[in-house]
Amino acid sequence: MKPFLLLASRAQDAAAEEEYRAYLRFGGLAPEELQRIRMEAAPLPELDLQDYSGVIVGGSPFTSSDPPEHKSETQKRVESDLARLLDRIVAADFPFLGACYGVGTLGLHQGALIDRTYGEGLGGVTIKLTAEGVRDPLLAGLSERFTAFTGHKEACTVLPGHAVLLASSAACPVHMFRIKENLYATQFHPEVDADGLVTRIDTYRHAGYFPPERAEQLMADARKFTATEPMKILRNFTARYAR
Repeated sequence: MKPFLLLASRAQDAAAEEEYRAYLRFGGLAPEELQRIRMEAAPLPELDLQDYSGVIVGGSPFTSSDPPEHKSETQKRVESDLARLLDRIVAADFPFLGACYGVGTLGLHQGALIDRTYGEGLGGVTIKLTAEGVRDPLLAGLSERFTAFTGHKEACTVLPGHAVLLASSAACPVHMFRIKENLYATQFHPEVDADGLVTRIDTYRHAGYFPPERAEQLMADARKFTATEPMKILRNFTARYAR
């Protein structure tokens, strides 16, 4: 099998390693079946998409909709590298799954309005599939309503007309969408269980997602939720596109 490619951009090692292990576990992949590139560490090398079964973009501390003057040089480089790669991915309708940061990157690339109107705090939320979501093969086997973990400053306010809305929450109207047949983005985290969220709360307690003094309470609250349905998306993605 050709490996899947995980494009990561978390500079903090604890969060980066937890994320990689989660994609292995919930995607049903062995280490040799998931190649990871940490985009924050160096420019993206030249890639041949035909070397891979599909591309996954993990979550990120970057906020795509921030004004350019508020972005670090590393963020600008990562966004530029991703945009050039997405030119090729979208043109080829090559299997793509962007988790959380995928909404900002794929959404902006395709003309969506991404801003801070519908940000959600760190915690568990109820996701509801649309009629199109119920029929989509990547969501096969999921309940029409399920719990997922979120934590995002920005979200999609307006989808482009050619996108297909697949899932929403009460506070965020666009939680998952599809472009063409094989390009997907989720706002919720399909790779995060309660333990994973606790790691991220601890890692990003000073990143502006929440007041730092609330970290311990947020970690306790995270353990009250159980998220099992979102992970089926990762297994469906790897099973559908492995080649």
